[in-house]
Amino acid sequence: MEQLLLLIFLPLAGAIISAFAGKSAKIVSTVFSVVSLALTLVIACNFIPNASTQFEVNLPWITDLGINFHAGIDGISMLVVLLTNLLVPIIILSSYKHDYKNASAFYALILFMQAGLLLVFTAMDAFLFYIGWEAALIPIYFICAFWGGKDRIRINMKFFVYTIAGSLFMLMGIIYLYLQNPAHNFDIQAFYALNLDSAQQGWIFWAFFIAFAIKMPIFPFHTWQPDTYTTAPTQGTMLLSGIMLKMGIYGVIRWLLPIVPSGVQDWSCLAIGLSIIGIVYASIIAFTQKDAKRLVAYSSIAHVGLISAGIFALNQQGMQGAMVQMLSHGINVVGLFFVLDIIFSRVKTLKIEELGGIAKVAPQLAVKFLIIVLGTVALPGTNGFIGEFLLLMGVYNVGIWAAAIAGLTIIFGAVYMLRMYQNVMLGKTNELTITFTDIQGTEKLVLYIICILIIVLGVYPKPLLHLTEASVQHLLEQVNQKLTSVK
Repeated sequence: MEQLLLLIFLPLAGAIISAFAGKSAKIVSTVFSVVSLALTLVIACNFIPNASTQFEVNLPWITDLGINFHAGIDGISMLVVLLTNLLVPIIILSSYKHDYKNASAFYALILFMQAGLLLVFTAMDAFLFYIGWEAALIPIYFICAFWGGKDRIRINMKFFVYTIAGSLFMLMGIIYLYLQNPAHNFDIQAFYALNLDSAQQGWIFWAFFIAFAIKMPIFPFHTWQPDTYTTAPTQGTMLLSGIMLKMGIYGVIRWLLPIVPSGVQDWSCLAIGLSIIGIVYASIIAFTQKDAKRLVAYSSIAHVGLISAGIFALNQQGMQGAMVQMLSHGINVVGLFFVLDIIFSRVKTLKIEELGGIAKVAPQLAVKFLIIVLGTVALPGTNGFIGEFLLLMGVYNVGIWAAAIAGLTIIFGAVYMLRMYQNVMLGKTNELTITFTDIQGTEKLVLYIICILIIVLGVYPKPLLHLTEASVQHLLEQVNQKLTSVK
């Protein structure tokens, strides 16, 4: 209990201290993020990989409304907690070469967002989940608004309107479930136990699905993403792509499937169809991109589309593939955006046609970039392979044509990612790239960490699969039992 409370509130304390730390904010935020990671590793080592909820805390909060501070960790939440507290110190380290104006506010917002994310991933009370959901949105809005690039206000407003609109749909669904609950509380198990008819489950499915689909995002709720990813400061893009979009995926697994399984079953074909359309659409758009950062943004939509399709396949392989791929995608996409940030800091452009020959003058960067690209395109032996393999198995169980079309993400991804690598890193140097300097200091450290994770998790993914297996199996059993009882 004390460990989980400390895990959630440690980043919040770090945010408050960082806000008043002035020039020392960078160091303060690093220390708090590393301590949070160490605590997460302690919790992970003491975690028993079964279907139970562990390190549970359940304290009265707003008793008149039946709201408790109820949080806990199972195998599903353990993985995304690990992802969050692993990536935040990497993201902070990646900013060391930047001198952000009002740095104390910048790093305080990162840690505040971390606290909100951890609340989302551990909440066992729907009201608490919603508070964390909104709390994670506020800091990323200000990070993008204050430190973003050209036209950031208009683009950020579009992102904010999208996400707030989705959140309001979800809030309506939560309030309705609360009113249907005889105990009049927001406890997740009470929501799981509700017996809702097909009409109720149908509209609640859409209330939650829209909120989660916007956050992931999947087609056609994705239009805010490319501009926001491109305009946001690199660390903001990393937070959005590496961790924040996992809120939507996690929400589908934790809240949508067990509460309205009939609604999910009724609309799963449409959800899988939208996910697969997103894969093909985003991949085709990625082929046409001249800016490397926008290319990676569209590739992220394609990868998340496959994760979404695997979840709605409603089987063990698809669900476990989604869990593993959440972690792998987070690591890989943060690595990609960091490499592009290094390139931009040297030559002040990410237009692919203006680059070339960087491997000749920066061989260490070229090797690290290649490893990250290979992980992204799911080369066997890298972290991206096992997740995409399981996802395709899961989708195949739904239909061979669905799997064939969804599998295009691997083929298309290999083409546009390797072509980008070739045009940026290989060939002859030009006036821009001839003076390019190789990675050093914290740049080396961050890329070494990412590359080691890509290789180790690719060669030995068993701990991740073992961590989530029992919880995923239990969740699917819950879903199937409710579907059987409805029939």
